[in-house]
Amino acid sequence: MKIDQLNIEIFKTRQEMGVTAAKAAAAKIRELASQQPQVNIIFASAPSQNEFLAALASEENIDWRKVNAFHMDEYVGLPSDAPQNFGQFLKVKLFDQIGLSSVFYINGNATASQDECKRYAALLTQYPTDIVCMGIGENGHIAFNDPHVADFNDPELVKVVELDLASRNQQVNDKCFDTLNEVPTDAITLTIPALMKARFAYCMVPGPTKAQAVANTVSQEISEAFPSTILRQHPHATLYIDQDSSGKLEEISSFNKA
Repeated sequence: MKIDQLNIEIFKTRQEMGVTAAKAAAAKIRELASQQPQVNIIFASAPSQNEFLAALASEENIDWRKVNAFHMDEYVGLPSDAPQNFGQFLKVKLFDQIGLSSVFYINGNATASQDECKRYAALLTQYPTDIVCMGIGENGHIAFNDPHVADFNDPELVKVVELDLASRNQQVNDKCFDTLNEVPTDAITLTIPALMKARFAYCMVPGPTKAQAVANTVSQEISEAFPSTILRQHPHATLYIDQDSSGKLEEISSFNKA
């Protein structure tokens, strides 16, 4: 299935979704690694990525020594070893299991967050993104580009943002934090142009709490009010969803599952 330029694949279970997406991403990593000296990949950190990351870590015959890894956002002020820290999440779920060339972490505890944004933006420029592995938030955000801060023409590659209530509530819904008061209010995020610079995008969005976001992604006008709609303009992007997250698509008359 295809909506504008966005390919869409639907699976019965989130496990099947994650495994299939990992196989596709792994094939692309192998292909690029055979053609160029380095492969630069941005990863998302969220429970929605668990099945994908586990399957990717188990893929064989990937020359991870050619891969430079980035992550797409980080809380401001959260201890670097906290389990909710996005860099720590990826370190445990993926990075420690494979022999990467380099891992570039966003420092959410930098003395000057603006300087940290500039440092990370410089790295993204030095290592142009080949692949982004991402999700979509309940409010349609990609990375931490919530609707109130999303900018399809953002002049920056990395910026500090204030998280909206929906984003912070999602962290509680995902059981990353016990209460809303524990969720940080600010984050450093890659901007939408930074994400869209990736040559290939793999977007994994399982679960019933994402059904409305998926429906909005494929049906709403492409605008910052629904940040994930920009994926429909990416030339090489695939949206992987499961039966739960696809639940509202049947309500969209323009969407045909056949």
